Amino acid sequence: MKQAHTTLPEKKLIGIQVRTNNQTEIDPMTGKIFPIVRRYFHEQLAEKIPNRTKPGTTFCCYTDYESDHHGDYTYFIGEEVDSLNNVPADFETLIIPAQSYAKFTTLPAPMPDVVRNAWFSIWKMTESDLGGKRRYATDFEIYDERASDHQKIVMDLFIGIV
Repeated sequence: MKQAHTTLPEKKLIGIQVRTNNQTEIDPMTGKIFPIVRRYFHEQLAEKIPNRTKPGTTFCCYTDYESDHHGDYTYFIGEEVDSLNNVPADFETLIIPAQSYAKFTTLPAPMPDVVRNAWFSIWKMTESDLGGKRRYATDFEIYDERASDHQKIVMDLFIGIV
């Protein structure tokens, strides 16, 4: 994985969410994330999101952490928007605050290995490795045109740091 540090402005998102934890997600086929991701894409929910800034660029966020990566968190999948007006029923909103990040770009790999391997590596990192202390506010993955081939997905993963 390639690593860099960056600061991003606030981002507004519309999408759907579920509450879970990493223990529940050990087996992606029995966890809560896979079903919500499948629903998002199979029901083409992105097409129902108003005010999208980059249609087809998906944000998968980890937010509202109970503690650290061992506790519960909210998983949110959706797209960035320029306005939170006219949010459709059954959708949620998320505002990612402006903050500093350790940014990781993965090597091409199939799903779910690309995301699981990235997170397994990050969980082992020290503050020094990350370039700061994890904030546990909102971390997120971005899937864009580099994710069109599901056997060779490249994604960016942003870890909020102090």
